[in-house]
This record gives sequence, C-alpha cells and structure tokens, in this order.
Amino acid sequence: MKQPEASFSLASLNVVLVEPEIPPNTGSIARLCGATNSVLHLIHPLGFKVDDKNLRRAGLDYWSDVIVRHHSDFNAFMSENAGGDFFYFSTRGKHIYTEAEFTPGCYLVFGKETEGLPASLLEENIERSFYLPIWGKVRSLNLSNAVGIVLYDAYRRLEIWK
Repeated sequence: MKQPEASFSLASLNVVLVEPEIPPNTGSIARLCGATNSVLHLIHPLGFKVDDKNLRRAGLDYWSDVIVRHHSDFNAFMSENAGGDFFYFSTRGKHIYTEAEFTPGCYLVFGKETEGLPASLLEENIERSFYLPIWGKVRSLNLSNAVGIVLYDAYRRLEIWK
C-alpha cells in the first residue's frame, strides 16, 4: 500500500496528556505521534517514570522519532503555549468530537485515564470541550484509542494527506 505524501511543517498537531498514569497507553500514544509527526506534551506529575520498561516497550524503537515535551504542571504548559488553539476531550465534553473545527498546530488535550480532565478545566472551557460517542455500557474508551481516533480525524479534516 502506497504511503500518502504529507506536508507537516505548519500543520503538525499537538497531543497533550494531562498527568497520564498508564505507561503502555503513553507509549502507544507516543508511537502515534511519531507516525503522524505530532508533538507529544506530557503534563506532570506522571503516574510512572519515563524510563519505565512498559513505556519503552509500547513505543518500541520509535522514541528517537517522537518530539516529546515535558511540562511541570498544566499552568506551566499553558504559559508556555499561550495563544494556542486548544480542544479538550472528555466523556463529559459538551460537543461531539466531529464538531471540532481543528486548525493546523492546534492542541488536543486529554486527561488521565482514571479521572479524565479536571472538572474546573472543563467548566472554564466548556465550549471547547468534546466527547467521543459511546453507545454501549462501557464508561469510556481506552486513552490511546481515543487519541488515535481524534488525531487521525483531525489530520483527515485538515487534508494533510492528499
């Protein structure tokens, strides 16, 4: 299967994980970021050490191809990225994710696996909050699956791959 040509210079997206807890999820998301030339932002505190073998195993040998930025906390992240276009994803989001109007270089923000994003953050950004529909009895999707769905849909809608 032919790989699509991509133009990433200004269009690369940012994936933001707020206090992720599960190493294999973060490793899988790092691999997604490497595959899409997206920047991975990790907001501390993390629920694991960055040298965790499960984290490394999930990312396999792609870690050198992933742009990872560490931030001491969410306030530091916001200060460092002031003026960015932020989209917040949560089971408690107001809008379905297909209504998000993604822009090149935007930030896709996801919360920790056990709690999601803080309620106060969602309340402050309710019009910029989105959810993925779930029709069954499952409470939520796996974080790495949710990131993959949103990330690839954002690139598709931005027509990055032609």
